[in-house]
Amino acid sequence: MFTGIIEGKGKVLRVERRGGARRLAIEFPPHLTEIQLGDSININGVCLTIMEKGDQTSKFDLSEETIKRSGLGELKEGDPVNLERALRLNDRLGGHFVTGHIDGIGVITEKRRERDFVNLRVRVPENILKYVVPKGSIAIDGISLTVNECRGTEILLTLIPYTLEKTTLMDKRAGDHINLEADILGKYVERLLGHKSGKPEGLDLSFLKEHGILKGDEGSHD
Repeated sequence: MFTGIIEGKGKVLRVERRGGARRLAIEFPPHLTEIQLGDSININGVCLTIMEKGDQTSKFDLSEETIKRSGLGELKEGDPVNLERALRLNDRLGGHFVTGHIDGIGVITEKRRERDFVNLRVRVPENILKYVVPKGSIAIDGISLTVNECRGTEILLTLIPYTLEKTTLMDKRAGDHINLEADILGKYVERLLGHKSGKPEGLDLSFLKEHGILKGDEGSHD
């Protein structure tokens, strides 16, 4: 579980192709090198596990499913990436609950500077739009952002100077793809109201695992 508050930017050093899968070697900034093998790291919105670790470089495996559902397959050597370590129980929740499980890929349709701020317009897939509301939260490339407006299939957001400085959104342009994760609260509400099937389904272990709240067989004990 993450918060969408980016802790630093890393750099892709190598992209190794392994059949349909890939392995990323990412250079971490000095203040984020106190991480361990097996730790979960949010990289551009995707929860990945450290498979190998050096002094300032860590390696992560991308499955075919991850490449299919996110924009990580488009990364190349030299690209910057957003980094956030997993949330600890005693941490402040400065953003919103982010699971690191991408719902889909959006497209930046407009990026316009207005003084020190940047207004961003993003086209959102239909399956994600139902979870997006004005003044609600959405994670874009792992960044917790507030939605200003919803207009048809697009959402409008404003980026403050701090966000532009600390994340990769400064480098993004109109036409670029971005990873999207809707606020999980909307998914809970949909599940409880039975929006999909017309009758209440309730919450079960499969739903919690699907959305990253539980992993493996956690919570299956009597």
